[in-house]
Amino acid sequence: MTVRHLTGPGELDLFCRLSYLLDHELADDLAAGRRRPTAMWVALEGDRLLARAAWWTSAAGRDPLALDCLDVFDVDDTLPDPYRSEVALRLLETATAQVVPAGAPRPEYGRFLPSDWREDPAARAVVENRTRVLERTGARLLVERLRLEWRAGTPVPADDGTLVFRPADDREELLSLMTAVLEGTLDAHSRAELDSGMSAREAAERQYAEELTAYASPRAWWRIAQLPYTGEPVGFVIPARNSYRPIIAYIGVLPAHRGRGHVDRILAEGTRVLAAEGVEQIRAATDVANVPMARAFERAGYVNFARAINMVWDAEAG
Repeated sequence: MTVRHLTGPGELDLFCRLSYLLDHELADDLAAGRRRPTAMWVALEGDRLLARAAWWTSAAGRDPLALDCLDVFDVDDTLPDPYRSEVALRLLETATAQVVPAGAPRPEYGRFLPSDWREDPAARAVVENRTRVLERTGARLLVERLRLEWRAGTPVPADDGTLVFRPADDREELLSLMTAVLEGTLDAHSRAELDSGMSAREAAERQYAEELTAYASPRAWWRIAQLPYTGEPVGFVIPARNSYRPIIAYIGVLPAHRGRGHVDRILAEGTRVLAAEGVEQIRAATDVANVPMARAFERAGYVNFARAINMVWDAEAG
């Protein structure tokens, strides 16, 4: 068995002999620098593709941010273990040693799944096989998330005047609000950062610098919600466009104002901002355990069309 990275974009057809729903994005990602051939690895037996793995990043020149492709043999996983798992393990460990900079933490693993993956034997087998392989390298499940979509033509609630919205054009103000909403957060990624010893302010600054500023869409879309008479901030929403599509990147309600229906009004404003741009769809995601947020998206007309899992490596296992 030969384990190696791609020699260049010309080997994309080889890489796509196994399939996953991100395949249609790979060519554009390579052209834009979000992927590079040296971070796309294959395990070969002669000219037969046994397995593949790939890492993604947000922009050319950046270190890998996510392991988002790990596929073995046929998509229906009909070939038996333990050989399949051993191939995947050797590929993953060999590639990781070359792709992830020395001393750096392993980027988290993410995989998109059908909404009913637990009830679908083939889909469940794929998830469980990958999970077993990743657990052998020290990874653990962090969270399962709902993937959500608003589609053009879905009614958007009108502004009822309860809140006033203005551009979130002051960096310090937005960072202060992002810090405040982390109190009592139900988001697993945010909780993991806080549990690791990161302060709420540090977590907010990391998200602002590494995620929010990466969007090329106008910051004029970002909104702060406030009470109309006092001007007191209630929360915020970050509508954006990532490298692929329009999204609700972040939404938060300050602790003192939770439980009053404001999340519905703030989400509606973010949706209105993007809908006014004539978009065909808006994507969003929230943790399965974040039931209040999931219900808010449902009330706003967002459809749960898929799920995702994220696995991480603790620092000592990296």
